[in-house]
Amino acid sequence: MGHVEVAHLTYVLPDGRPLLNDVSFRVGEGVKAALVGPNGAGKTTLLRLVAGDLRPVEGGVTSSEGLGVMRQFVGGLRDSSTVHDLLLSVAPPAVRQAAERLEQAELVMMERDDEKAQMRYAQAITDYTDAGGYDIEVLWDTCTVAALGLPYDGVKYREVSTLSGGEQKRLVLEALLRGPDQTLLLDEPDNYLDVPGKEWLERQLRETPKTVLLVSHDRRLLANAADRIITVESGDIWIHGGGFATYAEARRARNERLDELRRRWDEEHAKLKALVTMLKNKARYNDGMAAPYHAAQTRLRRFEEAGPPEVAPAEQRVSMRLKGGRTGKRAVVCEGLELTGLMRPFDLEIWYGERVAVLGSNGSGKSHFLRLLAGGPVGHTGAARLGARVVPGHFAQTHARPDLLGRVPVEIVMAEHARDRSQAMKALARYELAGLVAEQRFDTLSGGQQARLQILLLELSGATLLLLDEPTDNLDLASAEALQAGLDAFDGTVLAVTHDRWFAADFDRFLVFGSDGTVYESPQPVWDEARVVRPR
Repeated sequence: MGHVEVAHLTYVLPDGRPLLNDVSFRVGEGVKAALVGPNGAGKTTLLRLVAGDLRPVEGGVTSSEGLGVMRQFVGGLRDSSTVHDLLLSVAPPAVRQAAERLEQAELVMMERDDEKAQMRYAQAITDYTDAGGYDIEVLWDTCTVAALGLPYDGVKYREVSTLSGGEQKRLVLEALLRGPDQTLLLDEPDNYLDVPGKEWLERQLRETPKTVLLVSHDRRLLANAADRIITVESGDIWIHGGGFATYAEARRARNERLDELRRRWDEEHAKLKALVTMLKNKARYNDGMAAPYHAAQTRLRRFEEAGPPEVAPAEQRVSMRLKGGRTGKRAVVCEGLELTGLMRPFDLEIWYGERVAVLGSNGSGKSHFLRLLAGGPVGHTGAARLGARVVPGHFAQTHARPDLLGRVPVEIVMAEHARDRSQAMKALARYELAGLVAEQRFDTLSGGQQARLQILLLELSGATLLLLDEPTDNLDLASAEALQAGLDAFDGTVLAVTHDRWFAADFDRFLVFGSDGTVYESPQPVWDEARVVRPR
């Protein structure tokens, strides 16, 4: 089994802002440790430092028995990447390097079939075999059958973009949990998984002997699978040795203790300063007070050099003011709608003001349905119409916003909605995106910060129909609660694809996309639709 040890790690962002300061911790053999904390606190950056994607200013990381890494957005290789490419991206380095040499040798063979090219190709095959390439393809066959229901040879050239976010995550998780690496770094592994998939992941994490360091905002998964909670906030970390069930109380007690220590330090500091001032005044007229005065000065200097105790981190203040507006009574009307190859025809009416949760298994067409309503190019038959004055606003599941890449939040808000800089900064501040974050490129923001910015853009767009695809997946707890409050006050209609059991509890209607291609309504959330007997 493997382990991870982080020693005195310090990291500064490219803009000069310190993010992590002298961070140290150890995840021992077989431990399942969860990184939690506010969006943008540095959880993903810390994982990338451990993985070797980034280099710290100071400190170091050691690990053992191979390091398997799931990054936050697993499908972000290139537009034409295939299932083979995705699986190869999480294979051991020796396999990846041998596969690259084999691919290059194959390209040379296509250009010229001479003896030199043949020898190079034969050597590449030998190297790939020695690295375990063909052995791992047998493992990949098991993974694709488990995740996609098809053998590896049948899906190896399928483009990753045709898989749902949940299918991509499940496939990578299967490969890492079954693979040779004994230490796993998992960044939001539960995102986009349906509830049966999350329950599967919880079981796998409990049962695997591997060492796991993961980032997640799913409280149920944290409670069921994490042995240890490592909190990242205010540039530092602290560790709760118990599970998530006792974490909230432990955090409250810790913050109260820090507040009390700081209060006592301030009181002692004020007393020492007052003493120095008093003795200084007396020493002016009494030579015998000079020695006590200098002793008090020394004591004050040493007290200040030791510094105050750690300050309890400030609580987040996220305020989402989703406005909307009155529309026609029928917000969405579907008649004989069928998304090509995904579902059977169905009819649907959604009325102004309703909150509809779209549930169902991964790959059943939920995200395609929202993209169609948002005006995207989705193959279908039948009709899907929006009502009078319905303006759709779409929150993308994978944050795929090429129009925002390379741009910074303050410029995005100003350009997209013709606001001056002062108004833009006020709006960003309500979403905890002001200050230096407002000047960071969109693609360098954390997943949660990207999600909050997208929600802000929906707020400013004047949308009266919100089409939200897994909106809580990357949001920390405070942001998810702010989104819930914002939706409660929203004057419009909401359709949300979600696998978040807590988030779905506030919705009025539940539209279920069944794994057999049927679409039906349920009076209650349905997380495993196969267990529901529907009337004939």
